Amino acid sequence: MIVAQSGGPSPVINNSLRGLVETARDLPEIGTIYAGWHGIEGVLKEELLNLSSQSPEEIALLRVTPAAGSVGTCRYKLKDHQNEDFDRIVEVFKAHNIGYFCYIGGNDSMDTANKVAQMATERGVDVVGIGVPKTIDNDVGDSEFKLIDHTPGYGSTARYWMSMVQMANEENRGSCPADPVLVLQAMGRKIGFIPAAARLADPQRKIPMQIYLAENPISIEQIHAQVNDQLRKDGRLIVVVSEGLSLGDIGETKDSFGHTQFSSSQLTVAQLLVNELNERGLAVKGAARANVPGTDQRHNIAYASTVDLDEAYGAGQKAALLAAAGESGYMSTILRAEGPGYNVRYDKVPLPEVANSERTFPKNWITADGMDVTDDFVKYCKPLVGNDWPSIPMINGRMRLAQLQPLFSDQKLPKYVPQADR
Repeated sequence: MIVAQSGGPSPVINNSLRGLVETARDLPEIGTIYAGWHGIEGVLKEELLNLSSQSPEEIALLRVTPAAGSVGTCRYKLKDHQNEDFDRIVEVFKAHNIGYFCYIGGNDSMDTANKVAQMATERGVDVVGIGVPKTIDNDVGDSEFKLIDHTPGYGSTARYWMSMVQMANEENRGSCPADPVLVLQAMGRKIGFIPAAARLADPQRKIPMQIYLAENPISIEQIHAQVNDQLRKDGRLIVVVSEGLSLGDIGETKDSFGHTQFSSSQLTVAQLLVNELNERGLAVKGAARANVPGTDQRHNIAYASTVDLDEAYGAGQKAALLAAAGESGYMSTILRAEGPGYNVRYDKVPLPEVANSERTFPKNWITADGMDVTDDFVKYCKPLVGNDWPSIPMINGRMRLAQLQPLFSDQKLPKYVPQADR
């Protein structure tokens, strides 16, 4: 089996990897388990990290090891015309007796998993292709939540924002005579699930806070007026904005999938908004300030949700079971069980239905004034963040994270440069 990761990481992505490895190594159908070093690029370059030879203790530590440093990730897109890449994948599979390919990632990664599964079928290669969901944006699947209820990674980033807003409120409350407005920018591109999670910090709506999602267009003039209205009432305000909120030119840069890289662009939406608020003037004395946590929200294990950690493992475990059963062309999925309380079940959905999908934030979860989210969203999201802190082992005050050894398989094929990199 080859398992690989793609796209942006998450605090819990390695627990899906762990679920895959710990389950697959006990299944008689599956032999050696490799990791594609830095995703599909590692497969193309025949850089295969042997996970079966790693210490079980180090594999277990993947539970609390965030991001993708253990096996790497990539943003390499397999496009239909790149026939040489597909030929190379077949060669690598044959050279290493690969019968299973599992890809952990978001909607673009599910497209890669789908293409590999289809390629295997079309070329008569006996390889099972499986997808494992991952994205902090929660944008894989459908807006009816029938294909997947939520993606591993989202619950932890939602918990991060719940905590950040609680602490930012103490900053804003104490500093408001001089700094009455604090603008916080959340990740998620143009999908509003992450900034919406700020509401979990204050479900009773006692904090002066406005939340602006990219799905709800608004002008700077409107925001300026609404900010000043609230300042006249409360004297201070926290403003949460999506990084993809369209307020003006930020000098966008794009990745190989065509997605805007907001953290790499010339200007942030938060800074653009702060500049405009300060230039146009506030209704009270003082100035607006910005806080942009950046990629910390997708790799901070200290704020991870224990629910998210468990479900990430379950999604990986389900993928291994699907692979061993020969269920090619599916993604493991998490569905909310019916009945009182919060429970989930793990199932499968066809890869073509989630490949390149982009779930948007439901319009009926945005309040009528466009400055907040509804209680229905809070009800949906609250169980995902859990109630406990993750238990992270420490040695001499430092976190004990997984340390996989560089045990790579022997390369049997000529060197290869991925087609899109030439």
